[in-house]
Amino acid sequence: MSIPVVHQLALNESPYPPLPSVRRAMRRAVAQAHRYPQFYPDDLTERIAVWCRVAPDHVAVGSGSVGVALQLLQAVMEPGDTMVYAWRSFDAYPLLADMVGARPVPVPLSPDGHQDLGALLAAFDHRTRVVVLCNPHNPTGTLVTTDRLAAFLRQVPRDVTVLLDEAYVEFAGGSVPDPLALLDAHPNLLVLRTFSKAYGLAALRVGYGLGAPGLIGRIRRRQLPFGINTVAAAAVKASLRAGSELRRRVETVIAERERLRRELGALGWHIGPGHANSVWLAAPDPIDDGAVALTDAGVLARHYPGEGLRLTVGSREANDAVLAALAGVGVRCP
Repeated sequence: MSIPVVHQLALNESPYPPLPSVRRAMRRAVAQAHRYPQFYPDDLTERIAVWCRVAPDHVAVGSGSVGVALQLLQAVMEPGDTMVYAWRSFDAYPLLADMVGARPVPVPLSPDGHQDLGALLAAFDHRTRVVVLCNPHNPTGTLVTTDRLAAFLRQVPRDVTVLLDEAYVEFAGGSVPDPLALLDAHPNLLVLRTFSKAYGLAALRVGYGLGAPGLIGRIRRRQLPFGINTVAAAAVKASLRAGSELRRRVETVIAERERLRRELGALGWHIGPGHANSVWLAAPDPIDDGAVALTDAGVLARHYPGEGLRLTVGSREANDAVLAALAGVGVRCP
């Protein structure tokens, strides 16, 4: 008999539904569902550009950040080219490489869960066209510092595009480097962001990329006509107007993340600093036993057998359920 899932903590979703003002905007947009959305999302692109304090020709909007990533690969890669990325990472990256006929080149993380920038550079060959960095990293939550990012970008050849995935940037509390200051110096850099995580609009599928006009123009040529629906566009615009309320939600998630880290540490789990909306438990701690205990408690987490457990920061009730379940799992001594 299967155990019902009470707390879904596997996909790094927000524990909160859209804000009331956002839901009102969505309901108004639903009334126009018999009308097509804009052929291309020009209005939304301009709103995001103003919000990010860049010109509109620095912004590409797509179906979630993964949609923008696919548009990038379609724009800069040919069959047989290679895409280098740290592994483990976001599961979609090898799938996207396969979709464009590229060869994925996974590079192991360092033992402490960081992306090994030197090893990524060493994995380049003459067919490398894209290298992926996640900052903060998924699933470990580790961070690439400003100095390390700047040094890395200086070493990447100009014919290799750096896909800097910042899906969790809002949860880093100001620790993430400001990549916008790097765009002018690095026309091969695309900064990828999403409204799925901090803004709680995962089901609506809106993401965007920031880059130099030349690269953005190539990405936009792969834009799917009518690809951003009216309800999603209305929700994003309303979210941009609700910045202070959303920041308070993010602060609550960060506070709960740090509470989880402290209390799991007190239980004996070995947890490094994390900067996403999740907590990473790694082997050799008993993560496989932990996954069983969580399942038995009705908690659905992301389990990588033999590697680690990624726990999305949920509501306080959900986080308490995590702590109760993992309290009974024996953990190695320091």
